Amino acid sequence: MPKTTFVPQAFSEEPYRDIPMAQVDSSQVSCIGHCPDTNTLAVQFKHGGGHIYHYPNVSAEQHLAFVKAESIGSHFGKHIKPLPFKKFPAPQGDGLQDAKVAKPVGHPLDAPYPMGLGDNPNRQLKSAY
Repeated sequence: MPKTTFVPQAFSEEPYRDIPMAQVDSSQVSCIGHCPDTNTLAVQFKHGGGHIYHYPNVSAEQHLAFVKAESIGSHFGKHIKPLPFKKFPAPQGDGLQDAKVAKPVGHPLDAPYPMGLGDNPNRQLKSAY
């Protein structure tokens, strides 16, 4: 069987758009954010250099389902990973973006990430409040 070689995705040459993100309780995903103006989902992982991945054409409803998932990592693998994305270099510093909490205008959530989302009482998102 031929050996498969993994080639990492190159960084996007498009300008980086800062999307407010909040840390989440996941072993794989560090931070999640969403821009309702552009329907762009932003994801930062705990491993892999802390780069930021932007997934265009992700609705607020898809974002909410991701945030409320019992397992954020499993939901990502099933529903987000197959989508096209743009990769941006990790922010300077420790490689993890500080959770920038802002209340996006017109976002379906009353706050960026209310505590105790979903039916799982153990699922809580870390907020920068």
